[in-house]
Order: sequence, then structure tokens, then C-alpha cells
Amino acid sequence: MTTILQSHIAGQWVGREAAQVLRSAINGKPVASTHADKLDFAAAVDHARRVGVPNLLKLDFQQRAERLKALAKVLTERKEELYAISAHTGATRTDSWIDIEGGSGTLFAYAGVGTNELPSGNLVHEGPAMALGKKGTFAGTHILVPRGGVAVHINAFNFPVWGMLEKFAPTFLAGMPCIVKPATATSYLTEACVRLMLQSGLLPEGSLQLVIGSTGDLLDHLEGADVVTFTGSADTAAKLRVHPNLVRHSIPFNAEADSLNMAVLAPDVTPDDEEFDLFAKEVVREMTVKAGQKCTAIRRAIVPRQHLDAVAQRIKARLAKVVAGDPSLEDVRMGALASLDQKRDVAERVKALLAKAELVHGEKDGFAPRGEGVGEGAFFAPTLLLAKDPLRDDAVHDIEAFGPVSTLMPYEDLDEALVLAAKGKGSLVGTLVTKDPQVAARFIPAAAATHGRLLVLDREAAAESTGHGSPLPMLKHGGPGRAGGGEELGGVRAVKHYLQRAAVQGSPTMLSAVTGEHVRGAKVRDSDVHPFRKYFEDLQVGDSLLTHRRTVGEADIVNFGGISGDYFYMHFDEVAAKDSPFGKRIAHGYFVLSAAAGLFVSPAPGPVLANYGLDTLRFVKPVGIGDTIRARLTAKRKIDRRKKDAKGVGQGVVAWDVEVTNQDGELVASYDILTLVAKRGG
Repeated sequence: MTTILQSHIAGQWVGREAAQVLRSAINGKPVASTHADKLDFAAAVDHARRVGVPNLLKLDFQQRAERLKALAKVLTERKEELYAISAHTGATRTDSWIDIEGGSGTLFAYAGVGTNELPSGNLVHEGPAMALGKKGTFAGTHILVPRGGVAVHINAFNFPVWGMLEKFAPTFLAGMPCIVKPATATSYLTEACVRLMLQSGLLPEGSLQLVIGSTGDLLDHLEGADVVTFTGSADTAAKLRVHPNLVRHSIPFNAEADSLNMAVLAPDVTPDDEEFDLFAKEVVREMTVKAGQKCTAIRRAIVPRQHLDAVAQRIKARLAKVVAGDPSLEDVRMGALASLDQKRDVAERVKALLAKAELVHGEKDGFAPRGEGVGEGAFFAPTLLLAKDPLRDDAVHDIEAFGPVSTLMPYEDLDEALVLAAKGKGSLVGTLVTKDPQVAARFIPAAAATHGRLLVLDREAAAESTGHGSPLPMLKHGGPGRAGGGEELGGVRAVKHYLQRAAVQGSPTMLSAVTGEHVRGAKVRDSDVHPFRKYFEDLQVGDSLLTHRRTVGEADIVNFGGISGDYFYMHFDEVAAKDSPFGKRIAHGYFVLSAAAGLFVSPAPGPVLANYGLDTLRFVKPVGIGDTIRARLTAKRKIDRRKKDAKGVGQGVVAWDVEVTNQDGELVASYDILTLVAKRGG
């Protein structure tokens, strides 16, 4: 009996009556069926707002990051269950690794983003605050807060796990519940993954819901606090973008659409160069990984006309070695398309391209998938086309065959290559293969106007390159124009997409209270207890120390120069220093830093465990011989990362604002010190 997939709506699994049968891409046998049960989308949205939002906001950024890390571990431990199901999508083990472990890897990455870049609360201060008046009593800054709405994620069929998790991770971290709608063809793998996630007990109730089948009237129930993201075809993205309710409520809509991505072989590369083979290898990899079903795959291979035949032969030679068939067979390196419908769609698009293009390599070149029952599967031969006149053949820049299909396009010079690259009308990614830095310096800035990500590939980068088609959690994914005009991933940038930014104005004291960070000019708390003697729990933002004074003498400069080896003329040459903009010898900036530390450090062992860095360091005004300096040290920001050391002692991170001033009260140096501070509780 075929398994009936279920939706998870308003805390319940829904789906008892079978509807559409979903078949294995390998042999056509039934894998599962969607459900015919009608879903109450009003209840789903209400559940997300009423239950999901409050439950998520009971946790802060740090705690949600902790949950993401734990969830990633669960999926890693249960990955073989997902691998077994993934095979039915036509994916090889390598394809599934990209999808499944790429998905859990993204969870790990965003757990790190939360831990390292976000505060303990649910407000992000996008500082620094800026003075808006002459007396320093009125200032402004920006904050980011949870939107209080629900995110609807509509995903494509090609990455049923990664496609969901790369959107879920930053959404969850931002404190926003989400409703996930996977593409129907491979939704059985997404459903299996969501079951594991919910069974883990790590997700607050209402934070994740799943829709199997149609979204019905889901979008009609959304409001201005909500967000919709979409991955799929450019045509569908265009329709969703103008959905009346999304337009009416100005609901943010982010699209990541399939695009005709390009790879350019630069004119400086010859058939004898290592980069020549790198180009052929990259094109073939993008044609065969996931059977070419990647929104980032190379659809247009742009090559110098004089090397066209040589490139074609190199690619053909590699394609001839590709073994397609049932991924369970050890020698198989390329699987099937996701469904028979997808196979028919690719065939139609290749036929349309062949109206003007020529076939260089395809099914006629001995394509014979291996395995039992593969004749009923969705296998498609790797197909290499040639557009002899790509400047005038618009079809090759407009029609995308979403499978193992790429088109060679010759060019005369680099300017023409740039024209061809831009004819894609906006792409997710492009690759330039070159060995000449000057070619890269000329090509990349021009191509960046129409591409979301660009890879410069040469023999030096090849050893560690993740490849043309691999979006990375820390880098932006998305592109202009045809590619959807959206933006996903990109580290903490992705989290901020799901937060609301607001400008805040007021006195520094009020801004400090709102942001939870000390703002220069705000009232501080001086006490008899040195701030470095306070444990993490006892320390409050605004706790401050104004140090005693120190007069800088010539001996200080001479001694520091001897210790550091810094004999720059401004510190030692009286004559030359008089002709400088400062008109006198000045102390080393790093001496000022060191002297300030000597003024504010509490030397005995205590809660402050380590100083691990400086941020925002600026030397504002020179310090000369005879100047007197002092420092103000203020607890600026506290982050509880919920970590313990090897002895089990808890610790948090404290950032300290340091202002070093001279005898006239003028600021001479400004910076933040980052420290680990022990917790009293141990």
C-alpha cells in the first residue's frame, strides 16, 4: 500500500485520503501519494501567529541558535533514513549529500551565525548611534526586531531538504514561524525530514508547519507582518509577485528563480593550460550533478571562437565517461530527473532550442542508463548544444531546459563575452575561468551588474573551490532580473530579512535603555567595585570606571619603540615631525592603547578570563610628549552564549566601550574590548 503523505497544520498531522500518486524517478514505481484532505489555511496562519510567535520569542537569538545546532545533530544522526528516500528522487549519493548534509550543514552554519553575531535578547542594535545635535543630548540609531508574523516558504522540487532548511534556518533564528510548501513531485522527502524535526522535540509548538499539495487560499490570509519566499520558475515567481493580497498589504516577497547561468572561458586560456580542463570539468559537473536540475547550473558555456572545437571535444570526452542509471549501483554517477513530467518538459525545451542550435552530444552518443526497471524512469541524456550565432539567437538566452543541458556559445573578444553574459537578463551565478588577474579585474565588475554571485576559477583556487553551482551559507544567494531579484543566505544578512528595521531617536540614555547597549553620552554607573571584579550575572550594561591620569613622557616613546621595533619618524625625528601635519613628535598609537590598558586593568585574578579582541579601533587625535591621558571603561554589551569551559564554569561575552581622552577632555582613542567573563554560578 502506498504511503499517504500528510500535512502538519495547526499542531496536527492531516491527510487520510489518497490523491496524486508520486512515482520513483528511477523505475516509475509508486513511492507515496499526496492527500486529498482539505486544509484550513486560516487556522494554519492563526496557529503560527497565536502559538508559534510567542513560543519562539520565549527564546532569544542565542537559545534559538542552540536549538538549530541540536537539530542539525539530529538530522545528521538520522541522515541514512533520508538518503534511502532521496534515491527515489533520482539522486545519486553525491546528489543526496548536497541536499541532505548540505541542509544540516546550513543549520550548523546559522547556529554559528546566531552564537557569534547576534545578542542574547530579541533586539539587534544596528549601531553605532549617531549624534543628532551639537551638545550630545540627542542621538539616533537603528534597531531590528522580530516582525511578529509568519513566513511562507514555497520551494522547488530539486532540493527537497536543503531548499527547505536554507530558508528555515534564518527564519527560525529571527523568531519567525514558518509554513513550508515543498514542490509536490519530491514532497515525500521533505515530509520525512519535517517528521524528524518535529519528533526531535526541539521546535517550539507552531514554529514549523508543512503543506503537502496545493497552497489553496493560504496567501489570502497573510498580512503586512508576514513574508513570502519562493524558489522555482521565473514565470511562477512573476505570478506570485502580483498576488492581490500580497500587493494590498505590501507583504515582502523574495524570489529566487531559475536562470540561464553562464561560465566564460577567458581568451588568455589555451588548450595547453590547466584552466582549460578546469572549464570542461566544471561544465560537465554542472550538467550531471542532480542531473542538471540546479537553479545554479551552467546553461551557457561561453568560449573563444578559436577554441570552440577543442572545448567541445574536451566536454564530449568527459560526458562519454558519465555512467547514468540507478544510483544504488556502485558505478553510477548520474541519476534521473525528478519525474516523468520533468523529463517531458526538458525534452520539449531541448527541441525548441534545436530550432536554431546544433546538437553536439546527446542520446545518440550511446546513452544507456543502467539498472533494473530504468526504462520506466525519468532518465535524460546529458545534452550539449552549440549556438553558432549566440548574439542573434535569442532562444538560447531565454529558454532553460532544466536538466543535464548546456549550450556552447562562441565569442570574438572579451567585450563580446560580456554582452553574451548579460543576455541572460539576470543570473544567480557566473564563472570566469582565467589565469590572468587583469582579465578578472576587467570582467568581474562588469558582469556583477547582472549576476548575484561570481566565481573566478584558476588552478590556484581549484584545490579548494566549492564549484560554480554551490551556494554557501555565508554568501548571498540570489540574483537580479530573471533570477528573481531576491536575496537569500549571506550569513547574518539572511536573518535580517526576517526582522523589521526601525530608526530610533532620543537621548543617549534612552537609546541605551532601548537597545540594551551602552550608547556614548548615556548615564553611567560608577562604583567602588571595579567592573572587572564583577561576575557576568552581576555586571550591568553601563557599569563604568573613570581611571586616574598618566602623563606621556619622551621615555615612554623611546621605550615603546625599543620594545616594538617601531622607529617611525613621527615618533623619533624631531625635525621631520615638525614638518608633518601634527607639527611635533607624537606617541605611538599602540602605546596609547597599552597605556590605557594599564590605567583600567584590574591585575589580580578575577571574573574577567580573557581579552580576545578589539573592535572599532580609531586613533582620533595625536598624543604628544607632555600630554596627559585617562580612560573611561564602560560595560557596553553582554551576550550569554550559554557556554562552559573545560572545568564546567559558565561564561559570557562582555564588550567594553573605551574612551581615551587628553587633558582637555578631547577624545584621542576609541575602541571596544571583547572579553570572556566568568559566571558566578560556576
